[in-house]
Amino acid sequence: MKTFALLLFSGLALGAIYALIALGFTVVFRASRIINFAQGSLLALGALLVSALVSAHGLPFWLAFLIGAALTAAAGLAFQALVLRFAVGKPDFTVVMLTLGFAIVVGGALDAAFGAVPRSNGDPWGASIAHVAGLAVTWVEVWTIVSAVVLLVAFRFMNQHTKYGLAMRSAAADTEAAIAVGIPIRRVHGLAWVLAGLVACVAGVFLGGYPNSVSPSLSDVAFFAFPAIILGGIDSTTGAVIGGFIIGVVQQLTSGYQPQYAAFLGQDFYVAAPYIVMIILLLVRPYGLFGSRPAERL
Repeated sequence: MKTFALLLFSGLALGAIYALIALGFTVVFRASRIINFAQGSLLALGALLVSALVSAHGLPFWLAFLIGAALTAAAGLAFQALVLRFAVGKPDFTVVMLTLGFAIVVGGALDAAFGAVPRSNGDPWGASIAHVAGLAVTWVEVWTIVSAVVLLVAFRFMNQHTKYGLAMRSAAADTEAAIAVGIPIRRVHGLAWVLAGLVACVAGVFLGGYPNSVSPSLSDVAFFAFPAIILGGIDSTTGAVIGGFIIGVVQQLTSGYQPQYAAFLGQDFYVAAPYIVMIILLLVRPYGLFGSRPAERL
């Protein structure tokens, strides 16, 4: 039972990271119907910026964290303002390829600037242990969950109780109607990319915490968030969050128990487990747990 509890807690911490990554995908998709393949690169960018500011420039971790998050958000906003705004009306394939190209450019720049050598993210917790309900867990995991929950609650409040949240919900519901009533769609799109950059930086920093490290390869983790997005429903922020936690728990429980009870599946089966869950769910609910079914005329 203790092993299960430890795996469950680790799964929730990992799920918190997936929830943040999935939220970044979903916010951009809801605002502009764009699948943002650059989210993983933004995650790696944020983590590496924070690491560099702490190790190379000697800044306190929290100050480096704030600066790194701001710079990552600015990178997302710059891409939207300088590239994507000129792709309005272009085929969906073209826009998706633009985000993929942005991801490759950022990834190449990170490799050139930082190299592939893993480095510390500079967090103040390291390998320190906390005791929660009789379980010995790392402080990184505790703060990952706390920070993710605070951010997700803050996003929900903004989405429900501010004029920008109302504008984003209106754009997601009907873009043409939103434009007709004077909602500044370009500003909404820019805000979506700013939020995507912010949550990507937070996810990257905590993902690079003990026992992991920070390197450009962190961007690959975004592919694990895809099952979370599809599981919850690609246009649902609530679904993205719930899907992230589900996928994190599934992955950790699989990595903990599968080698012992189903070794014939191989050592890396936990990598495939989230996609298997996604496939099974899509056979039952094609639009995910909370995704909206498109309206059909009869």
